[in-house]
Amino acid sequence: MHQRRTSTGDVLRDAAEVLVEVSADGLAVLDDAGYFAGLNHSAAALLGAAADDLVGKPAPFSPNPRPDRVRHTATWTAPGGRAQDLEYRIEPLPAGGHAVWFRDVTTVRRQQRRLTAIARAASRVAESYSLPVTLEAVAQEIVRTANIAAVQILSVEDPSAELRILGMAGFGAAPDFVARLAACRRRGAHVRFLDAFLSGETVVDLHRKPLIMSDPVWAPLKEIMDRPDWDAFVSMPMSVRGRKVGVINAYYRPGEDPGPGSLAFLEAMGDQAAVAIDMAALLAQARSQAQSDERRRLARDLHDSVVQQLFSMRMQAKALRRGLDRIDVDGVRRAAEELAELSAGALADLRLLVFELRPLELAEHGLVDAIRAHAASLRARTGLAIEVRAPEDVRISGGLDFQEDLYRITSEALHNVVKHANATAVEISIAREDVDLVVQVRDDGSVAGTSPDRPGESLGLLSMRERTERWGGRFEAGPCAGRGWVVRAAVPILNGEPL
Repeated sequence: MHQRRTSTGDVLRDAAEVLVEVSADGLAVLDDAGYFAGLNHSAAALLGAAADDLVGKPAPFSPNPRPDRVRHTATWTAPGGRAQDLEYRIEPLPAGGHAVWFRDVTTVRRQQRRLTAIARAASRVAESYSLPVTLEAVAQEIVRTANIAAVQILSVEDPSAELRILGMAGFGAAPDFVARLAACRRRGAHVRFLDAFLSGETVVDLHRKPLIMSDPVWAPLKEIMDRPDWDAFVSMPMSVRGRKVGVINAYYRPGEDPGPGSLAFLEAMGDQAAVAIDMAALLAQARSQAQSDERRRLARDLHDSVVQQLFSMRMQAKALRRGLDRIDVDGVRRAAEELAELSAGALADLRLLVFELRPLELAEHGLVDAIRAHAASLRARTGLAIEVRAPEDVRISGGLDFQEDLYRITSEALHNVVKHANATAVEISIAREDVDLVVQVRDDGSVAGTSPDRPGESLGLLSMRERTERWGGRFEAGPCAGRGWVVRAAVPILNGEPL
C-alpha cells in the first residue's frame, strides 16, 4: 500500500507539472520580495522573454492587492517596448512567497477603451457647436487609447495651399506647426499624409520617426516631432458624403504596430471627425445665409422707405427755407431750419443703422478696417476721441461669423461708452497675446456711469460675454485703475483661426 501511495503521489506530481507547463495561462511563483522565482512556458511567452531571463527580476504583480477584489490588473512592458495589460490572481504559498495566475487582456481592454472613445466622440459631435473644441476632444480620446502617442486631425481643401489643424494631442503647445510644416515642404520634404489624402488610401509607415529625425529637410519640425515618444505613423483620409475633407494622423508608441483593430478604431474616429466637419460647414452656411438674407432685407426696406422719405423731408425743408428768405418770417425760418437739422440727424442715424445691419467693410476688408470705419463714423457723430490700435502684422483669417462676433463686441462696448460713461476718449486695441487674440475697449469715463448693474447695460454685457465664450474665449468688464472702464475679450486662435 505504501509503495502504491508513493507511486500515485509521484504520478500526481508529474501530472501537475505537465498541467502547469501546458496551461495556456501564465503561472508563476514569486519569492517573498516579489521577484520571479519560477514561470511556466506560457508565462514566459506572455511576458515576451525567456523564463531563465525573468527569474530573479521584479514581477508587476502586487503581493498585497485590494482585498475586495478577486481579480486584479497590472501593466507590463515587454523587452521590445510593448505595453501589456495583465489580469491576475495571487495567493500566498504555505512555505512563503506567492503563486500567480495571469493572462494578457491587452486586446480586450483596448477594444473596450476604443468603443468608449468612439461613444464619447459621437456624443461630442452631437452636443458641441464648436468644431475646434469637438475635434480637440476627439484627438484627446484617440491618445487615451494608450498605444498612440500623438494625433492630428487636419482639414485639407487644396493640398497645394496652407493646411488647417482642427485637433491635435500629444505634441504639447505647437501654435506654429503649420508654418513649420510649410517650411519643410518648401525644402522638399515628402509629406506622407498628402499621399493618403490624394490617393484616398490609408498610409502606414512602421518606422517613420527615424527617417524624419535623420533627414535635414525636416529641420524646422524636428523639435516638435521629437516631443512624443513614437515610431510608426498612420495617415487615414477622412470622407463624408463622398467628399474628402481631410486626414487623421496617428503616431504610434515604439513597439506598437498599427494592427487591424487599431486601424478600424482610427477609421471610426475619423468618421466622427468627418461628420463634425461636415455639420460645422452646413451650420455655418445656413447661419451665414440666413443672416445675410435678413440683413439684405432690412437694409433694402430701410433704404426704400424711411431713408428715402427722410431725404425728401430734408430737401423740402431746404426749399422751404430758401422760399422764406423772400418774406422774412423768422419763426417759420427757425422751424424749417430745425426740421432740416432733425431730418439730417435722423438720416445719419439710419445710414449708420444700415451699416450696422450689413457691415460691408467686414466682408470686404476684414475686422480691423471694419472697426476703424465704425470708430470714424461714431467719432464724426459724437465728437468722442476714438483711437484704434492694431499692429500691422496682426492676422485674423477666421470666418465671417467669428469676425462679426468680435465686431459686435466692440460696437456694443462703444455704444455703452456713448450712452453711459460720460467719457471724452476711447482706446480700442486689437493684438496677439500668446495664443489669444485680444480685443479691448477702454474709456476715460466715470466708473459709476458704466456699472454693469445698470439695467441698460446688463443685456449688452451678457451678449458680449456669450459672443466671446462661443469661441472658447474669456470675457472681462470692469473699472480701470484710477478712472474709466475696460471691456476685454480674449479668444484663442491658431494661424489666425479660432481654436
